[in-house]
Amino acid sequence: MYLSFSLSLQSNDGVTKHVHVSLVKGNPVQYRSCTRSCKLKKTSVYHCHCPPADGKATELREQARKPAAILNTDASGEGVVNEIFMLNKQVKVSFWAGLFCLVSNNGLIAQQDSLVLRHRNLNEVEVVEKVRPAVTREGTPVQMLNKSDMLRLGVQELSEAVKRFSGVTIKDYGGVGGLKTVSVRSLGAQHTAISYDGITISDAQSGQVDISRFSLDNVEQVLLSIGQADDIFQTARIYASAGALQIETSHPLFDDKKYTLEGQLKAGSFGYFNPSFRYGQKVGSKVAVTMHGDWLTADGDYPFTLVNGTLREEQKRLNSDINSWRGEANVYADLQHAGRLQVKAYYFDSERGLPGSVSLYNPQARERLWDRNFFTQTRYENKIGEYLSVKGLLKFNHAYNRYLDINNKYAGGRQDDRYTQKEYYASGALKYVPADVLSFSFASDFFVNTLDATIPESPYPTRYTSLSVLAAQYQDARITLTGSLLGTYITERVKTGDRPADRKRISPALSGSWRIWEEKNIRVRASIKDIFRVPTFNDLYYLRIGNTGLRPERATQYNVGLTWSGKPFSALDYLRFSADGYYNRVSDKIVVIPSLAFARMMNFGEVSIKGLDLNLEAGMPVSNKLSFQLAGTYTWQKAVDITDPAKKNYKHQIPYTPEHSGTASLTAETPWINVGYMLTAVGNRYALPQNIRENRIDGYIEQGISANRTFKLGKASLRLQGEIINLGDINYEVIKYYPMPGRSFRVSLKINY
Repeated sequence: MYLSFSLSLQSNDGVTKHVHVSLVKGNPVQYRSCTRSCKLKKTSVYHCHCPPADGKATELREQARKPAAILNTDASGEGVVNEIFMLNKQVKVSFWAGLFCLVSNNGLIAQQDSLVLRHRNLNEVEVVEKVRPAVTREGTPVQMLNKSDMLRLGVQELSEAVKRFSGVTIKDYGGVGGLKTVSVRSLGAQHTAISYDGITISDAQSGQVDISRFSLDNVEQVLLSIGQADDIFQTARIYASAGALQIETSHPLFDDKKYTLEGQLKAGSFGYFNPSFRYGQKVGSKVAVTMHGDWLTADGDYPFTLVNGTLREEQKRLNSDINSWRGEANVYADLQHAGRLQVKAYYFDSERGLPGSVSLYNPQARERLWDRNFFTQTRYENKIGEYLSVKGLLKFNHAYNRYLDINNKYAGGRQDDRYTQKEYYASGALKYVPADVLSFSFASDFFVNTLDATIPESPYPTRYTSLSVLAAQYQDARITLTGSLLGTYITERVKTGDRPADRKRISPALSGSWRIWEEKNIRVRASIKDIFRVPTFNDLYYLRIGNTGLRPERATQYNVGLTWSGKPFSALDYLRFSADGYYNRVSDKIVVIPSLAFARMMNFGEVSIKGLDLNLEAGMPVSNKLSFQLAGTYTWQKAVDITDPAKKNYKHQIPYTPEHSGTASLTAETPWINVGYMLTAVGNRYALPQNIRENRIDGYIEQGISANRTFKLGKASLRLQGEIINLGDINYEVIKYYPMPGRSFRVSLKINY
């Protein structure tokens, strides 16, 4: 008895590879040695000719009319195809984006439990799915969570997902409506790019992106790369960052229907209420449309304990409410030989209270913040001939925010500031693959940023930025070498006042990984990247503190690491481990320098950052009805100020950077219920540059637990989940004087049809 079917794999560079697969009854793992000998021919068909472990090579070749490629489970986890749950069917799989088609040494690899072998004649179905990138073979650290990972853990917010990554610091100002920004390896949020479906989200005013404005409900994959990832077919703007958080949304999966419908309702403590929906519609055979929307409201009045010396006072966090809604529409078009097209429109509208820092005997806070953000973007990709791929991106972004503070310290009793940003963005990229092991790419981005403000003496700046990058990569079964050279040119215009000088810079990057033994999944990797960030509009122009003479902040990143993946014990399904030591050097750091008259932005700072990131993942199937997944991360960072040996804070840890931090998670899956446990541990930090007791923020351990179950209701599925957040009811702070909520509860109900 055997199963025979075909896979059509379409990578993100437009290459379509057709694979015919035949599986003989029995354990697919017995063909692992054959899979490792598969080679990619120029005909784009995978051929395996080595004998399987049980000697059935002749039988296998006779059964398959085409040369066979064996799908099996490989403990390396490299290129694992996730969530192909179309059982007992002939399967045609189209991969739209994020595909890392890895055939160098492990061939095509799929999860062992993804297929049930029965002898039937069944109809063809189409599945839209993504593939897990080979994080253990990358030349630079890459970490990811896909949809199934997040569902298994019970993660409901993007910031909760990002906290699972090592080397990441989330600045969280507390509550549901609190701003949340991402910093990688203590370099600052301005050095971290946030991309949404392949196009970077920008904020030229502050340089920081609030990730709380994005919903996880329609997110398929979250990927964090540090340095320059091995995927060279990217925008120049991604190359221009020290690290990138890449958010990929879900593509519609229709199966045998013309539409899909998903509704979800979440509710919890402190007035948390969040309904959402997602609808997908097929328009003909080549076009699909999706719409997603959600509304979020919470009063955020959570209790906390205010400690002042020996005094302890129970208070409630006030003015921490939020009311927001967001909507998104997508059009996907498969133009066959003419390529693929995606058009997106996004809108976000929110009003939130800013509770400010807590103050003894004065709990009042009247600051308010309004945000309105609209953007539309287009992504086009195509494969031209056998060797050339093209990509084109367009985006328009409009962002408005209003800050209001009612306080007697202002003339007239209030401060009301309004800002409007616009960005016009275009990007083009080419990828040339003259040989299976060699590829080149070129990308060029051009964008214009403007800022209008109601503050006095606003110069109404306009920034013109041109980025161009040339990259090359060599990749065979054991070695990957990637190099790039980024050129930057920036000029600005203002209506009043001074403008900064034009900026020009060349930024190189180089990375490599080496599989030490062909039969072992042990790799060493090393990388170096030189990068910089230009001053933000706030740094240059904000009231009296702005300084148009600022130089760009420069950063150099070094990384050396080891990755290993395998199955050392029969009780384990897989085991993956990585260890990376790194050193970052930041020069011309942009900081606020106080003076007798007023503070001013200055290039006055040099930071030395040494660190170690550890990552561990394991899967343990106990029986057919019980399995465990374990994951853990640990980060050690010594990020110290080395600006001036005469200063009191010389070689002191920089603000808000813990020396020790880590996460752990454990999930148990059964046919009846799935349970997830998560732990986050953060060591002591300091709110100001000088590491003294008065500036210390105590470390904390936060725990959470979730349970969920999915029911089948005819053609629909119903998923119920309950969570306890901050299980230990710990009173802690991420930002000094901004207390986080204690123990809280959240329930969710999701229906898919």
